[in-house]
Amino acid sequence: MKGVILAGGTGSRLHPLTRITNKHLLPIYDRPMISYAIEALVNAGVRELMLVTGGTHAGEFLRLLGNGNEFGIDRLSYSYQDKPGGIAEALGLAEKFVAGDRCVVMLADNVFERSIRPCVEAFARQERGARVVLSRESDREHLRHLGVPQFDGDRRIARIFEKPEQPPSEFAVTGVYFYDQTVWAVLPELKPSGRGELEITDVNNWYLSKGLMEYDVLEGFWGDAGESIQSYYAVNDFVRASATKKGA
Repeated sequence: MKGVILAGGTGSRLHPLTRITNKHLLPIYDRPMISYAIEALVNAGVRELMLVTGGTHAGEFLRLLGNGNEFGIDRLSYSYQDKPGGIAEALGLAEKFVAGDRCVVMLADNVFERSIRPCVEAFARQERGARVVLSRESDREHLRHLGVPQFDGDRRIARIFEKPEQPPSEFAVTGVYFYDQTVWAVLPELKPSGRGELEITDVNNWYLSKGLMEYDVLEGFWGDAGESIQSYYAVNDFVRASATKKGA
């Protein structure tokens, strides 16, 4: 299984911090944000990675990560997204790297308390299709800014709604997605959303329409450090408190 880390975007929600650097290079406690996504995948046994980034600070990732060996990566590739076109478009740049294998896609601003290894192992056992990782979120106002699954009577996901005014459940779709090789046929068929981007939610809903989507609920803290300034500092506070507790 190959890993794809998406670290593009303009980071406009973290202005003015992102006027001088890519948001995924901002510090979370004692190291750059991108380090946490790499650590999550490497610790889950995924050690062939591609980093997809863009913008004027893309070269800084090469300076930071090099060939990736220092971070436990066996093989690290890079790809450049010319302009912000959405998560699904960024994923399309990794097709040749994945080369017919399965892939796990992780947004580089996601930070988890628990290991995603059980999710990786569950997808390895899954015959085909896709898989998403959910996190319980009781704050309905927060859910209105996230992707939210709607369940059917069998507790299977029926559909995922992006930023719903009335969230259909108390779960959020985190920035970790698993896909089989079918995804490369789905991506070219996508139509841009109202904001002119190719949406990963549309990919997930395609798999759902075919009955090919499974999910895991990952307990513990999950935060999207790129969602807002408030979220960025909330993630930073959690990581700092966790590190302090471990060192005590």
